[in-house]
Amino acid sequence: MKLHNLQPAEGATHREKRLGRGEASGKGGTSTKGNKGGQSRAGYKSKRAHEGGQMPIQRRVPKRGFTNINRVEYKVFNLGQIEQLAEKYNLTEFNLETLYINGLIAHTDYVKVLGTGELKAKLSFKVNAASEKAKAAIEAAGGTIEIVK
Repeated sequence: MKLHNLQPAEGATHREKRLGRGEASGKGGTSTKGNKGGQSRAGYKSKRAHEGGQMPIQRRVPKRGFTNINRVEYKVFNLGQIEQLAEKYNLTEFNLETLYINGLIAHTDYVKVLGTGELKAKLSFKVNAASEKAKAAIEAAGGTIEIVK
């Protein structure tokens, strides 16, 4: 036996039935697609989420709550984090531009400073929001804070 002599066993393979080749082909005039309707025709494509007359899932599932379109999402930085970031990136000013340059926020993000942790470094802040505790801690460390809109 050689590689060029190899072939499947007798009866192991058969020719594929070709669709759409008339009544004598054994698949009939409708080519196994049934009678009429979009699915029997060329170019048929069902609509997204169409469930064939069954109530679609997006209509069966109850809707709850609501989304406030005026909500403002902040990127939050705690004073403890800011201390570490100041050492890591050699920051003297904690503002939106320096945060964006160092890849800590996106260009459209709003930044809020919260008072968890300790701040020993004297930094100047230009952020969108800050808690009262954070403001007091920044000024106690000798820094300045400015709220920008």
